[in-house]
Amino acid sequence: MSEEHKINKQTQQLIEACIKGDRQSQSRLYSLYTPKMFVVCLRYSKSREEAEEILQEGFMKVFEHLHQYKYAGPFEGWIRKIMVNCALQKYRSKGNLRPVIDIDTDAVDYAVNEDIISKIGTKELLKMVQELPPAYRIIFNLYVFEGMKHREIAELLGISEGTSKSNLSDARAILQKAVNKSLQSSQVKFS
Repeated sequence: MSEEHKINKQTQQLIEACIKGDRQSQSRLYSLYTPKMFVVCLRYSKSREEAEEILQEGFMKVFEHLHQYKYAGPFEGWIRKIMVNCALQKYRSKGNLRPVIDIDTDAVDYAVNEDIISKIGTKELLKMVQELPPAYRIIFNLYVFEGMKHREIAELLGISEGTSKSNLSDARAILQKAVNKSLQSSQVKFS
């Protein structure tokens, strides 16, 4: 195990106590990782309620499979993977992984501003991602936040690499339109 992936002794003891069924340790582990994992779940969901549902399902799986964690990588990454898989499973079961709109990407007016987050805000950007159609939202998240390649996304979702690339491009175009619209409306407010 490389030095960067070693977990500290406290975390290892916490994991071991959770495996033994210690409720206080389980509550502590849940409290430690809930804030970051909730953000992950929010990006894959359409609403806070849906994100909370994914988070709860995810932590049920974390505790159910905690004994399988091999201390071979970052613990937070292991939990994150479970959360992402729970989100994907939710959308697979609903059959929502098809593109639902077709947009004209040539009509998108790209903003040249590099500090969009400072002008719009993280919450508003998250809301824009949440409003993407499910297939676009999932592919955008897998590519941008999970760092997956189109080949991996295609295999994971049972789609072609071309579909993954197309959906990512469409997602980016939709987000760009939303960002531009938000920037224009904020400029109008301050004029």
